[in-house]
Amino acid sequence: MISKLSHPAITFEDVWFSYSSSEPILRGINLHINEGDAVAILGENGAGKTTLIKHLNGLLKPTQGNVYIYGENTKSKSVAELSRKVGVIFQNPDHQLFAETVEEEVSFALKNFNYPAHVVSLRVEKILKMLDLWEYRKSSPFSLSGGERKRVAIASILSYDPSIIAMDEPTVGQDYAQKQKLSEIIRLLQIQGKTIIVVTHDIEFVCENFSKTIILSKGNVLAYDFTRNILTNFELLLKAHLLPPQIPYLASRFNSILPKNVLYVWEMRNEILRVMGRLTV
Repeated sequence: MISKLSHPAITFEDVWFSYSSSEPILRGINLHINEGDAVAILGENGAGKTTLIKHLNGLLKPTQGNVYIYGENTKSKSVAELSRKVGVIFQNPDHQLFAETVEEEVSFALKNFNYPAHVVSLRVEKILKMLDLWEYRKSSPFSLSGGERKRVAIASILSYDPSIIAMDEPTVGQDYAQKQKLSEIIRLLQIQGKTIIVVTHDIEFVCENFSKTIILSKGNVLAYDFTRNILTNFELLLKAHLLPPQIPYLASRFNSILPKNVLYVWEMRNEILRVMGRLTV
């Protein structure tokens, strides 16, 4: 058995991918993501973000190169085998949901992995309450709103507790309260040592929740660094056709008196108070 501790959670080794004879979607991707990291993936439409995370559980296999999950090559593993370690939540929940009720949807993987009935019941109740879905447990997932269906898809993955969790645009269709709930869940998963990969266009959500960020552009890794370094680098964001977050942008308008790497509201507040104190002395 390969020890998880002896390998990064995720390794992309010169990965190229194309659909049939089309132009490559991924072009020589090299990445190492350690266990317990929370990583956001940013990039314009068509950058290859969704294609990248579909390699994590073997839904896609590299045309060239290799992907390793805890040192095991995905080419030698089935989707079912990889799904025990990697849970992927699709951008469109309708591509993931199939059961007649929310309860059945969330319990499916647990039953398939032969968890005892009492464990299934407890986990389903816990995760549905956590995601404000308990009242819908007897409802069809397809009778719910888009945001609710997205949360059912998230619940169906979180219920069986995989080591790696990848989410594709999880904030789409979610109001502010649900985004805050999702932030709480991400923090809880980090405390539990989970590896979290999230594809998103919500750059403010990235600021609040992820220590590291990958920028993809035209199938290439344009940057992979600490989130602060990336989201305060306007030249890099412009190259990737991304708008900067509000706080760094605001700080840049006062670049003669404020640091260039201010990222959070509380940092902006402290810097303004510092400047005001200096001016009133």
